[in-house]
Amino acid sequence: MRRLTAVILVGWACVLQVTPTAQSKGQFRARLSPVPIDVAMQGTIAGSGTVTATLAGTKLTVTGTFSGLKTPATVARIHVAPRGLRGAPILDLTVTPGTPATSGTLSGTFELTPQQIDDLTHSSFYIQLHSEKAPDGNLWGWLLQEAKK
Repeated sequence: MRRLTAVILVGWACVLQVTPTAQSKGQFRARLSPVPIDVAMQGTIAGSGTVTATLAGTKLTVTGTFSGLKTPATVARIHVAPRGLRGAPILDLTVTPGTPATSGTLSGTFELTPQQIDDLTHSSFYIQLHSEKAPDGNLWGWLLQEAKK
């Protein structure tokens, strides 16, 4: 009987060690703001926005709004890089322009890999919203995890 109990306890310990990764949860937020790459770009970008993201297991759900662009929005993507550096786009968001098209919403739902979850929870994901006159990015914002209450 003791041997069976020990086996059961070891089995539960293994399950408990695996569960946090499989059941990742978290709330993330980003404030979108203009980040000019060079002086010439300062005149072509403007606006602001907010993004929220929820991680439930491996599923990431992203929603946000933006407004005040100088030209219509074109695409929005999630990029990965160490915080403060430019990185490669990895996930495409859906941009729904409002009226005028210089405001609107962005959204997306994604199944993340373990590496992507690690990148997200270590503040290596950022949102980049492009517009017609700013194809290199109009608004940017890092997805930062909210403090647990």
